[in-house]
Amino acid sequence: MATEPARRGPNLHRGTVLRTERITPRMIRVVLGGADLAGFPAGEYTDHYVKLLFPRPGTAYPEPFDMERIRAEMPREQWPVTRTYTVRAWDPAAVELTIDFVHHGDAGLAGPWAANARPGDVIRFLGPGGAYAPRPDAAWHLLAGDESALPAISAALERIPAGAPVRAFVEVADAAERQEPACPGDAEIVWLYRGGAPVGDLLVEAVQKLEFPDGEVHAFVHGEAGFVRALRRHLRVDRGLPLERLSISGYWRRGRDEDGWRAGKREWNREVEEEEARALRR
Repeated sequence: MATEPARRGPNLHRGTVLRTERITPRMIRVVLGGADLAGFPAGEYTDHYVKLLFPRPGTAYPEPFDMERIRAEMPREQWPVTRTYTVRAWDPAAVELTIDFVHHGDAGLAGPWAANARPGDVIRFLGPGGAYAPRPDAAWHLLAGDESALPAISAALERIPAGAPVRAFVEVADAAERQEPACPGDAEIVWLYRGGAPVGDLLVEAVQKLEFPDGEVHAFVHGEAGFVRALRRHLRVDRGLPLERLSISGYWRRGRDEDGWRAGKREWNREVEEEEARALRR
């Protein structure tokens, strides 16, 4: 009897865990592979992301796995839970997809999965999305973010043209979370250790105090929604950056899981845009 081929939409992928590594006390690297990832369409952007699909406990899904069928035939509360993560690296020759996870102990869903992942484990995911890569025509580059943005910032640093000036600000919990990303550009990387300070306070202060180099900047600012909002206002209103020179988004929001943040993000974006428009008219 012939086996029915796996049916999947163009964005649904199946990855097998090849290996894992704890690269800092709070950051776990998971490398996925497998024949299904051949031809994975990543590489254009440095902020590529995927939506990992975590099955609901006790829920059986149709085989072959088909998200369109799941959404059409199953109640929403039984759909897999999605968690969004940046692609740290994609190696098409080796067919290896690297994703870095911030691990907060037993809290959350994806972090504990990464901590317990073993070679041979399988995870399905959607993607990739993405929209940013360092512009080669920029006079200089500004990168700012917290731990959640560090994989994208590291990928961007690796793509900066040789010799191009870079000012990067990365806020992490403490010095043990520091990494050493490579960069062919002329990079000044400032590590900010928050300790007990609120997430993003040190980032906002550092960027506000930065003496901007001459020429047009291409900026990337991502992470917790509160500091992203503050820095967007600063860069757009105080510094006069046009939107086409700025990639900025809240990856997450304090006090909410990803489901809660997604539910309110559209309204949050509308409020930010209206507030910004009022300030620019003054």
